[in-house]
Amino acid sequence: MSRIDENKEFIAIRIAVLTVSDSRDLSQDRSGDVLVDRLLAAGHELADRRILPDERDQIAEQLRTWCHDSSIDVVLSTGGTGLTGRDVTVEAHRDVYEKEIDAFGTVFTMVSMQKIGTSAVQSRATGGVANGTYLFALPGSPGACKDAWDEILAKQLDYRHRPCNFIEILPRLDENQRRK
Repeated sequence: MSRIDENKEFIAIRIAVLTVSDSRDLSQDRSGDVLVDRLLAAGHELADRRILPDERDQIAEQLRTWCHDSSIDVVLSTGGTGLTGRDVTVEAHRDVYEKEIDAFGTVFTMVSMQKIGTSAVQSRATGGVANGTYLFALPGSPGACKDAWDEILAKQLDYRHRPCNFIEILPRLDENQRRK
């Protein structure tokens, strides 16, 4: 079973938050607020925050920009993971990924099933890695962002989490780019 090893020191990471919406601005961005509040409460740093429309090229370009910024370790996006024609966040993420974290979507679905039952099948939450940066695409509802953070990300983004976590392998994510 997972646990926090209190003998290890917490390592704060730098997280950027992207909200994908055609209709929201910062004053109405409840899902982005949930993520920012939780990451700060956990002791991490907010590296940047943006809102972009549901435009695949713009989303992918922002993700790439953050992935090439050495001051950003993780990108969390919210919105655009559904099934409608304007929901293109997952496709934009996959345009950027070098490796997809397949189990992230599976575990998110398992968590969601406990909260919203079979409606969980309508989410396409995803995670991946690009240029040594973790990227996670979460649904646009505040509840889904709470569930993703509280049940998955808070643990995996904590170096003290055992038996393993994303932070302990963060320095090795781009080792293939350093090889000659």
